[in-house]
Amino acid sequence: MTESRTPHYESSHRLRRLRHKPGMRALVRETALTADDFIYPMFVCDGENQKVEISSMPGQHRFSLDLFEEEVGKLAESGVRSILLFGVPDHKDEKASSAFDEEGLVQKAIRISKEIAPQLVCVSDICLCEFTSHGHCGLIENGDVLNDESLELLANMAVSHARAGADLVAPSAMMDFQIEAIRNGLDSNGFREIPIMAYSAKFSSGFYGPFREAANSAPQFGDRKSYQMDPMNTREAMREIACDVEQGADIIMVKPALSYMDIVRKARDEFNLPVAVYNVSGEYAMIKAAAQNGWIDERSVALEMLGSFKRAGADIIISYYTPEVINWIK
Repeated sequence: MTESRTPHYESSHRLRRLRHKPGMRALVRETALTADDFIYPMFVCDGENQKVEISSMPGQHRFSLDLFEEEVGKLAESGVRSILLFGVPDHKDEKASSAFDEEGLVQKAIRISKEIAPQLVCVSDICLCEFTSHGHCGLIENGDVLNDESLELLANMAVSHARAGADLVAPSAMMDFQIEAIRNGLDSNGFREIPIMAYSAKFSSGFYGPFREAANSAPQFGDRKSYQMDPMNTREAMREIACDVEQGADIIMVKPALSYMDIVRKARDEFNLPVAVYNVSGEYAMIKAAAQNGWIDERSVALEMLGSFKRAGADIIISYYTPEVINWIK
């Protein structure tokens, strides 16, 4: 009778050795998320005592300034390091005049943030879509979005945010030369130290749907395909980033994140600047919806997704999951 024996393997490459215990897995983990990696997007609105739930983004709200003040304090205490502000004003017109009003909604929110939690990095979105009656990111003439004529307004908006105390401005309008115009505007008004985080590779994506409810910024006609990027293009994304770097961007961004990690990797390899990603509303909403239906474990899937952005090369992650992640990784 032949004796059965477990085969003996001579190879020294037993990769499971470093996975056997939780402490060992943590010791050799290549990518780790920290609170400093994250920026939390927030929406402020007009009115008083307003905390309006965004139905397509469970857990997210629009805050009137009185409740925003309270919320900022809570976030800072919880360990959130940075916020990104979007305004949802009652008044909108064709020229986005409230976007660069020194007493505008976002300007007031910036001042509140710096007063309540000066340690928070306060980032402000620079785009006209939330402030125009037509919902486009620039001025309109005969149905077309005007590029050069919109640049001065974007620069004025950035300067007004800097005056209010913004630490970082983030132009998202995708107008050609917007970084140069904003850099010149900031510098000529004494804000040379204010950096620019450019939405450099911002694709015309279906993942933005819930955001348009959150910011009340859907276009009233047409779409944004003439200025946001074709999702199928890689080389164009590198050209967009290169142009923004040449014009003075300090941080470059890829948006959305989940379907564009190849772009993130190329950006990390080709450009020696910090790379940000925006984990957009649709990406967030998909996980929330699946978790609510009991189909996935929300925490593990969210952390896996967010970790993949950093593994792909992102230095900064803008995400609606920010407060939850900071609590999870404590």
